[in-house]
Amino acid sequence: MPFSLLSPPAPPPIISPTISSFSSNRFLVQKRFTRTIAKANSEDDDGKPAFNPFGFVTDNPSSRSAIQLPESPAEDGNVGQMLYRIEDKGKEYGSYIKSGGFRWFVRETGSPESRRGTIVFLHGAPTQSYSYRVVMSQMADAGFHCFAPDWIGFGFSDKPQAGYGFDYTEKEFHEVFDKLLDTLGVTSPFFLVVQGFLVGSYGLTWALKNQSKISKLAILNTPLTVSSPLPGLFQQLRIPFLGEFTCQNAVMAERFIEAGSAYVLKLEKADVYRLPYLSSSGPGFALLEAAKKANFKDMNSQISAGFASGSWDKPILVAWGISDKYLPQSVAEEFQKGNTDVIKLKLIEGAGHMPQEDWPEKVVDALRVFF
Repeated sequence: MPFSLLSPPAPPPIISPTISSFSSNRFLVQKRFTRTIAKANSEDDDGKPAFNPFGFVTDNPSSRSAIQLPESPAEDGNVGQMLYRIEDKGKEYGSYIKSGGFRWFVRETGSPESRRGTIVFLHGAPTQSYSYRVVMSQMADAGFHCFAPDWIGFGFSDKPQAGYGFDYTEKEFHEVFDKLLDTLGVTSPFFLVVQGFLVGSYGLTWALKNQSKISKLAILNTPLTVSSPLPGLFQQLRIPFLGEFTCQNAVMAERFIEAGSAYVLKLEKADVYRLPYLSSSGPGFALLEAAKKANFKDMNSQISAGFASGSWDKPILVAWGISDKYLPQSVAEEFQKGNTDVIKLKLIEGAGHMPQEDWPEKVVDALRVFF
């Protein structure tokens, strides 16, 4: 039809809204993330399961439905309302402490006069010291003085931007931990408990360099051998663009915990693990930087060789949740064989990757006997 001045102008094209940045509507991000997972879990044209780049949140059957969000975000309120609902949760036994130019969040139970000594609990990525709340409370009742810090970049501690005083390298994590121990007045030797990936492994490499400061070492599910698998989350964080997207998933920590366990977290617990990642982009980018800077193979090699017979002579307890979906029981058994004189293996039935969260009472029983 020829153009006419009397013809009405064509309507403007409809442009679909897009996410301009990670800091925009998080609920829209999560809904798209959920749909991506649903699509990834479908079958391809050959009837085979399609590749799922977010498999770390769906490997465990108990977590497959837990990531869903309502179609109408108003059902749960907006981000501000969620933060108001949970902002005061999860800080049991904790306070803020300035050390080495950073503000740490440190949980403390017991007192310096506790008759049985001091225990320092170190968490792994992408979680926080909240996981030790029950264990450290009961260990204080048993006569111990307990500290559990959130590593820099995690939980409620400072999350400096990389390049501005902290670059999330192994060396820097060791240095700030040394300063924190001085600030807390922890005297050597003390008891050390370590669990988890990345910063958990840094706790073990710190121990290797400071054997004289440690009385006894307890290890909960942590990579201990060169054969230790690396979960998909940390592989994804090291992939350009995918890493930037993955690190801003507000439910990443809770889904990581559930995927490594046989249990689904109760809402009040999931809220606490979610809170740092929901509050700002800082924790996600801190995790991203730490994962990119880490040499996982080298760490595992250091740990395997460093705690072997002839290199380490302090007593070690390996308390292992046998339902761990990330690290098989064979990792703990292989590690024990490297130094049978000092390493004792305690298997914890019913517990997964984080025994201190899944079954804290059994962890307390093991620690009380060992310490």
